[in-house]
Amino acid sequence: MKLPTRLSLVATLFAVALPVHAQTTLTLGGSDALGSILDRQNLRFTACVNDKAGGKVRVNFIQGEQLGNDVQVIEQMMQGSVQLYGDVLDWYANWVKDYAILAWGFTFRDADHMQKFLDSATYQAMAERLRKEQGLRILAAAPTQPRILFSKKPVGSLTDLAGLKMRVPEIKTYLTLWETLGTRPSRLAWGEIYLGLKTGVVEAAEGPISSAYSAKFHEAATNVIRTDHLMSSAHITMNDKAFAALPADVQKLLIDCASDAVQNTRRSAQQETEEVVRKMAAEGAKVTSIDKAPIQQRAREGVAKMEKDGAWTPGLWEQIQKL
Repeated sequence: MKLPTRLSLVATLFAVALPVHAQTTLTLGGSDALGSILDRQNLRFTACVNDKAGGKVRVNFIQGEQLGNDVQVIEQMMQGSVQLYGDVLDWYANWVKDYAILAWGFTFRDADHMQKFLDSATYQAMAERLRKEQGLRILAAAPTQPRILFSKKPVGSLTDLAGLKMRVPEIKTYLTLWETLGTRPSRLAWGEIYLGLKTGVVEAAEGPISSAYSAKFHEAATNVIRTDHLMSSAHITMNDKAFAALPADVQKLLIDCASDAVQNTRRSAQQETEEVVRKMAAEGAKVTSIDKAPIQQRAREGVAKMEKDGAWTPGLWEQIQKL
């Protein structure tokens, strides 16, 4: 038998002593319907990272509500059992109150106006507070589609909203806005809205156009009203400790892929909005517009009350109007 040489023995021992670096797997949670615009955003981000990471890191995207609703997924991200989350920014109002402004109707004139806000020092201060206080780092964010109203009965004016039993997200600002507009807000998880509308548990709901189309709201509530009351948002956020533990090149890749994904969502949103509305009409929905002026005025009247109640920092709404 040939004995190993001194050189080969040293090489063998050195190889055994070298640490074996396991691939880092990051869990990405979301709670939107499969095929929706935000679901596709998260798929794009996942593919971008997995294709370009060179095996250093891998994203495992858990689609739909398998991990729970939005609040539950965010709480898991805070705890670190989920590392990434992609959805809308509004949910963060549960932890940093100024995010509530994103859920107050008629605050933003259009997508460009919202982007100006997302690029502003005011918004960056909000994002930094979320990182410091809750350990959540927003990798990228952008405006997307307007949110519209779906109702089982026609809604042609502010008066028609009175007493309407309506599903809204579990965000205080949404609840207060629709109470201000005269509806009776009810809470249902996103995945339960279709059945709730179908069975009459609720009479109306609102949501971003493409996501609501994917969830078939227009089939359960055939009156589709272009209120365009909110500009929806898109973001990808990461647990800050998990982010900090990664090499600088992987951190940059995650930010770059997140930016690519949310900006693609914005472009797709602009292209899809009218197309989706046409599809809803072709599938039997009655799509109508509404005189928004009285509704806008009612919503604006609620701003002072919201600020007095501490919903967001006083003067924030006015700052946004000046952008």
